[in-house]
Amino acid sequence: MDVCDVCGLPMELCVCEDIAREVQKIKVYTAKRKFGKLMTVVEGMDGRSIDMKELVKAFKTECACGGTFKDSRIELQGDHKERVMEMLLKAGFSKDLIEVR
Repeated sequence: MDVCDVCGLPMELCVCEDIAREVQKIKVYTAKRKFGKLMTVVEGMDGRSIDMKELVKAFKTECACGGTFKDSRIELQGDHKERVMEMLLKAGFSKDLIEVR
């Protein structure tokens, strides 16, 4: 039986990821890239406590765009601020700690 190193609970009952989602201050904004293209950037997530690969995959699928996770931030092609905000809320992140610019 696997036990979480952080909380000491069995992996089936581990709450570390849920707790991490409730305390992170996240910034969502757009930035201009080459040739005037827009990119949506999501910063402030802790990649150690949240499965970032799965989160990026879900964002890319929902927004129907390309994207990546690098330098501790998620980058999505295009302007998807509102859609990303909705997805973060559905994923369990606190609305008070999400800043959309």
